[in-house]
Amino acid sequence: MPHFLILLAGVAAGGVFGLFGAGGSAFATPMLALVGVPGVLAIATPLPALLPASLVSARRQLRQGNLDRRVAGLVIAGGVPGAVVGAVGSRYVSGSALLIASGVLLLVVGARVLLPDPTGHVDRAAARRDQPLMILIPAFAVGLLSGLLANSGGFLLVPLCIVLLGLTAARAAGTSIVAAGALSIPILLVHWNLGHIDWMVAFVFALGMLPGSLLGSQLSDRIPPVRARQLFGVALVAFAIWFLGVQF
Repeated sequence: MPHFLILLAGVAAGGVFGLFGAGGSAFATPMLALVGVPGVLAIATPLPALLPASLVSARRQLRQGNLDRRVAGLVIAGGVPGAVVGAVGSRYVSGSALLIASGVLLLVVGARVLLPDPTGHVDRAAARRDQPLMILIPAFAVGLLSGLLANSGGFLLVPLCIVLLGLTAARAAGTSIVAAGALSIPILLVHWNLGHIDWMVAFVFALGMLPGSLLGSQLSDRIPPVRARQLFGVALVAFAIWFLGVQF
């Protein structure tokens, strides 16, 4: 496997992660698969690289006040058990099936982000934020999918925070980065135990992802919230269509 291409994949995934506060692991898996990393390893190997990038991005978001502590705590409480269950269950699913599932999920989430919110969405979202179960249950589902697909769940958490809970794009990004960092730890430990991580690929990928995430974070300050949501949705849909086309 060409290390230079893995390094470039890390820079690209880091840029997406820093720019939108999500999507780093979701984009990483298809990109690693395209440069020759086997399916199961492409699924889980980006996880170690996400931890330092998550810490750097989370620190920056905290300084800017882009964190809903209550939502983040409830997401972690619901998501961690789901993440463990999903990660353990991944041993029963083939690598090719997981790759296709990753692409389909990118497409579905991106399409929903691009759809306009219905009338009265702001009031309903505010009411949902006051009900712990309306956060815990979706967070468990996100954790389950994240564990199964071996990603930190940020690309699912950002739409959950925006669409379901009504947070702004910036606040959703900051909250999801903190929650995703917590979810990635048990997912990483389980997949490591299952032998799903190539540590050399993870190291090279991390070398590219860290500077990429810093660059993406700097660019995010210049994008208005509405435009950030649109760009995030377009990026998810476009990349998913391209990646699924390559797979089939």
